[in-house]
Amino acid sequence: MSDSSRSPRIVVLPGDGIGPEIVAAAIRLLDAVGDFEYDERLIGGVSIDELGTPLSDDALAACRRSDAVLLGAVGGPKWDTTDPAAPRPEQGLLGLRKGLGLYANLRPVKPLAALIDASPLRRDRIEGTDLLVVRELTGGIYFGRKDRSPDSAVDECVYTTAEIERIAVAAFEAAERRAGGGGGGVTSVDKANVLETSRLWREVVTGLADRYPAVALDHLLVDNAAMQLVADPSRFDVVVTENMFGDILSDEAAMISGSIGLLPSASLGAGSNGLYEPVHGSAPDIAGEGVANPLATFLSVAMLLRHGLDRGADAERVEDAVEGALGDGLRTADLHTGGDGERLVGTDEMTAAVIAAL
Repeated sequence: MSDSSRSPRIVVLPGDGIGPEIVAAAIRLLDAVGDFEYDERLIGGVSIDELGTPLSDDALAACRRSDAVLLGAVGGPKWDTTDPAAPRPEQGLLGLRKGLGLYANLRPVKPLAALIDASPLRRDRIEGTDLLVVRELTGGIYFGRKDRSPDSAVDECVYTTAEIERIAVAAFEAAERRAGGGGGGVTSVDKANVLETSRLWREVVTGLADRYPAVALDHLLVDNAAMQLVADPSRFDVVVTENMFGDILSDEAAMISGSIGLLPSASLGAGSNGLYEPVHGSAPDIAGEGVANPLATFLSVAMLLRHGLDRGADAERVEDAVEGALGDGLRTADLHTGGDGERLVGTDEMTAAVIAAL
């Protein structure tokens, strides 16, 4: 923040589907934590409907002026199309990442004690899991040259040494922080047995390892990494990988916690305090029903407080409050198993319980 006398300015981007519901709940939570200014803008499908573009120049400019950005979700079947010329909601998110220079996506995965039996994996397999996926966000196949003809299509995957270096540094530094200033481990995931971009990736990451002698580095091919995430997730500390692999592996890792409705994320870059959003999608099938799980958004708020506003104590308060509400047996529909002591609640009641636990 450039002016410590004013309240932090947070741009809120509710987006599509359940996005407005979970962002509204997050604002209630933030108001219980402290004083913040909010600037609400359109993104995704609703922006296409109203402005003809998934991300307007005005919205991007507002995000650049903010202290942090909080996003709900984008997308939905209403805007699905195979027409390459038609705007898509997801382009708004990609444009936001690119426009803010957000090259590092952090996704922590740590099963909460109250929900460890909700995971599709056995308790003994996931106990002790505490990992962080560091995904490169602005390079690779998502941003490469694209071409389409009647009988073929091209998606080009390109990475530069500089792009790989900066995401690798983010991973090594995250490992050091998680280990309290030294130690930790980084697993770099690639497909170096097939892809030239992955061979460059492995070379660059290996070359940086000498700068972090206390951090153990190992490499895994992406197919093996996908298998190990379900076979032995507790073996991982920090996982760093390229854009598409990271997109897939972080969603897989999300299920270790029992529900993708519990996973937060932070997207960070040089000169920006970051974009914070739940990992889950817009869930249009339950939009407007008051049953959406707000907890991943609340945990994203905690990351916003910690990484964007340097308010670590407030972040811990939010995280403890989420665990407190779950410890009291409250469950939204995606978490509800019918077990002893569980009580099925909707978005509003879960929000109220977390705020009370503060």
